[in-house]
Formats: sequence, structure tokens, C-alpha cells
Amino acid sequence: MKETDLYHPIKRFFEESGYEVKAEITDCDVVAIKEGDAPIIIELKKVLSIDFLVQSIDRQLISDYVYLAVPHGNGKVFKKRLVGFVRLCKRLGLGLLSVRMDENLVVVHCEPQEYHPRKITKRTTGLLNEFNNRVGDPNVGGQSRRKIITAYRQDVLRILKYVELNGATSPKVIINELKINNAPSILQLNYYGWFERTQRGIYNISSLGEVAINDYADYFEKL
Repeated sequence: MKETDLYHPIKRFFEESGYEVKAEITDCDVVAIKEGDAPIIIELKKVLSIDFLVQSIDRQLISDYVYLAVPHGNGKVFKKRLVGFVRLCKRLGLGLLSVRMDENLVVVHCEPQEYHPRKITKRTTGLLNEFNNRVGDPNVGGQSRRKIITAYRQDVLRILKYVELNGATSPKVIINELKINNAPSILQLNYYGWFERTQRGIYNISSLGEVAINDYADYFEKL
């Protein structure tokens, strides 16, 4: 199909709401105008893409009411992509339409409007806790080759270094010496596999822990 195949269903959709619709006005694919209202701009594309979003954002310099319009797809890829683009369009204040070509039906997924995202308190709290609990700034923004050193990983690394220097130990000693109150769960759950229990309540470094000591040698130098 061609982008032009979208035009007549879109034109009819807005005309039914009382708009006068014309195509290819200056740089805009479709413009719909009703007396007393701001102009509506509709951009037509065969697929959803970032370039399409950028083009539509540029149209917001002309009008606050800008829609993207694409053919409606039935596959999983389209549906998954649609969910993401609806979120993006809402955040950017854009409207999104899809056209069911076999039915000549226009589906409105979101309207152009100013977006006020609802904050997720749990995620905000988690971000602040991680920021405040992390010691120093051990990572580099944009890094990908090495795993991020979180506040939790910092605690595990501190325990690892302590056991390396002092030998097998217990969670109680770790709490007293390093003030890491979640030491029992760190050692018992052993998320990274860096420790092994040698006897009841006593933990030493595992073979994976020995590897970690070498991998994080540069970090230990900063402790």
C-alpha cells in the first residue's frame, strides 16, 4: 500500500466531525480546519518510526494539534510497537491514529494534549535509596561492558574483601565490623555465588569469589 491510501479514510473521519480537510498544505500531509478552532495537522506514514515522530514534533511549531496516522496492523510486532508509540505520543503531546484499511475505519489511540506523567512513588523511592546508599560514584555513565556497581554490590564487595583479609567469618562479625546490617541475607542467599558455607554460620570465599576479587581489583583499591 501507499501513504496516499490513508488519505481518504482520514479525510472522511475529520469531515464527519465538521472539519474542512485539504491535502499537502505547505509541508503538511493533511490539514483539517473548523471555524474558531486551531488547525489540525495529520502526517501520514506506512510505518511507525522515530523519524516519523521527529517530523511530527516539527509540525508542533505550527499547531498544538498534530496527529500521526498509520495503517493498522494485526501482527504481534505492530501491537507491541503501537503500545510504545502511544506512550511516546502522549509524552510528546501528539495524537496517534491508525486506519483499518479493510474497513475504512479510523482508530484513535490518543489525542494531542499536554502530558503530565504520573510518578510511580515506588520507583522514585528506589532511585533515591540507591543514590543515597551508594558509596561514592564507582560507575561511568553509559558503561555496558562491566556490570553496574550498585549499593548492594558494594556491600557484597566489602564483605568479600573483608573475608579475603581476615578469613572465614560469620554474619554477626560482619555486622559488627562493617556495619552492614543485611550481611546475614547477603551471605545466606549468596546471590553472586562468591561465598560458600564452611560450617554452620561461617562463610568463606568460593572459587567464583576468587575470580571476583581479580575482576574488581581496581575497585578494591578505591575502598
